Amino acid sequence: MKNVKILLTLLFILSVNFGKPCSMYKVTKNGKTMVGCNEDAWRTTPHIWFEIGNKKAPFGAAFTGSRFDGINGYAPQSGMNEHGLVFSRLASYHPKNENYNFKNRLKITNPTQYLKDILHTCKTVEDVKKYIEKYDHSYFIEDVFIYVDKSGNYIVVEPYKIISGNKASYVLSNFCPSITSKEDAFKLERYQNGVLFLNNKLETDLEFCRKLSDTMHVCREKIGDGTLLTSIWDNTNGTVNLYFYHKYNKTIQFNIKDELVKGNHILKVDSLFPKNEEFEKLASYQIPHNNDFLRLFLVFCGLFFAMSSVYFLVNYVKNRKTNSFNTIKLLLIPLGLILFHYMFVLSTNVNIFYFDSPYKSYSSNLVSLTSYLPYVLLVVIIPLIKFNLKLIKEKLWNTLALITLSLNSLLYLILIGFFVYWRFYFNF
Repeated sequence: MKNVKILLTLLFILSVNFGKPCSMYKVTKNGKTMVGCNEDAWRTTPHIWFEIGNKKAPFGAAFTGSRFDGINGYAPQSGMNEHGLVFSRLASYHPKNENYNFKNRLKITNPTQYLKDILHTCKTVEDVKKYIEKYDHSYFIEDVFIYVDKSGNYIVVEPYKIISGNKASYVLSNFCPSITSKEDAFKLERYQNGVLFLNNKLETDLEFCRKLSDTMHVCREKIGDGTLLTSIWDNTNGTVNLYFYHKYNKTIQFNIKDELVKGNHILKVDSLFPKNEEFEKLASYQIPHNNDFLRLFLVFCGLFFAMSSVYFLVNYVKNRKTNSFNTIKLLLIPLGLILFHYMFVLSTNVNIFYFDSPYKSYSSNLVSLTSYLPYVLLVVIIPLIKFNLKLIKEKLWNTLALITLSLNSLLYLILIGFFVYWRFYFNF
């Protein structure tokens, strides 16, 4: 069982290395602490917002995030309150552990508000620890959090464990430290880059942190996506510097207390910076996961391919002794079922659209194999169209069979067009 958990952890590390990685660091020297956070996401809605306190949650705070959570607003990815308490959230993996009994703890029913309330009510990491220990924080089974206070002390909050530390420097990425060896953690390039950078020198000025954040940022070749937003929090002076879309030659600085005087307000980060061509490219990139029409089209294709396979199977059995070219249906039957599955894969796996083709999945060999289907369609489309035209011209099949085959050919052509747009055939 232990070996299985280690394997699953390693697979997750590999998957986030090719998925949605994030990273952070903290550095403390001569009584000053700085915290840097890289949010790496495909979302195009990065925001920073400021929330004043109230009677129950008295401390004002600033947050950054890009995932909209309905009536709760944007979910915080990082943030700092007016007392210099900073936090960062990173995707991670931890196997469920039935040995931990959190049944008597409070349930987390609104995760976005829960995360905000911690900064609105706590001054130090000890306060945070006491606050979190009231709750069943295994709710965040796919996340790891870190909180850093003004003194430089920090806690890492895993689903089942809270780890305290006070090292002068600390780097964290998409893993739970309690179940991840240093060797496995070093497989994450951004984590390795941060650790090696800090091995050479440690400072707490903005320029040093800018270079460190730059060293740890991600930029993928296909679309140019990667680090959406970098935030560098100075919890001694109460400021935050933002760097947008892995461009580190331009920054915007906010003073938390000055912004809180203005009351609750939110700012769209990309509107604060000069036009970024790479970001515009990402924002205009249309895939089923940000375009409902494309998602519905893939659903339609999948259902049509599945029904076509059933129809061709019945038609083949019924006409196997009389129809000319009847054996071609033996090709169309499995092809339709395979494409039905591929439409499902495309609808549920966003990574495919952002990484080099053919896409390689570290969690499913079947998904990796389906990435070769665009090449299969490219090979068969011309012979299939020629065959289709011959059948129509000579009226060798009945009308319904011809219509079904023709619609399949048309959908194959449309899909090939989308595959070209999504760069499933090339990587430039």
